[in-house]
Amino acid sequence: MTVINKSAIVPYTATQMFDLVNDIEQYSKFVPYCVNSKIVERSMDEIHAMLTFAGAGISKSFSTLNRLQPHKMIEMRLVNGPFKSLEGFWNFENLENHSSKVSLNLEFELAAGVLKIMFGPVFNQVASLLVDSFHKRAAEVYK
Repeated sequence: MTVINKSAIVPYTATQMFDLVNDIEQYSKFVPYCVNSKIVERSMDEIHAMLTFAGAGISKSFSTLNRLQPHKMIEMRLVNGPFKSLEGFWNFENLENHSSKVSLNLEFELAAGVLKIMFGPVFNQVASLLVDSFHKRAAEVYK
C-alpha cells in the first residue's frame, strides 16, 4: 500500500482551491500524465469521475466517487480501475490574508502483475505531484 501525504500553504482561498480540484474536466490540461478527465455523473454532493493516465507505454483509466463538502473537503473512493484499492481526501483550510492550506492524503495499491511493475512508478509520481500541480494551476487561473 502506498501512502501519500502532501500539503502546501498557497496564496489562494480554500474556495478557490476547492473549485480547482473539483473542476475534474480540466485535469487533462495540467495534471501530469492525465490524458482524459470527465464527469460520469454529478449530484449536489457527489461526483462520479473517470480519469485516464498514460505513461511508460501504458494507458489506464479508473473512476472514483467523490463526496463533496463544498470548500472544505473532497473524499475519493475507487469505483473501478487497475487498483486493488484507492481512497483519499483533499482538505482545504482558510488561513489569514486570503491564503489557505491544501492537503492531500491518498492511499492506493495497484493490482498485482505486470501493470503494477510498469504503471506503478508513473502513478506514484503523479500522486506525489498533485498538490504542486494544483498550486501551479491556481497561479495561472487566478492571476
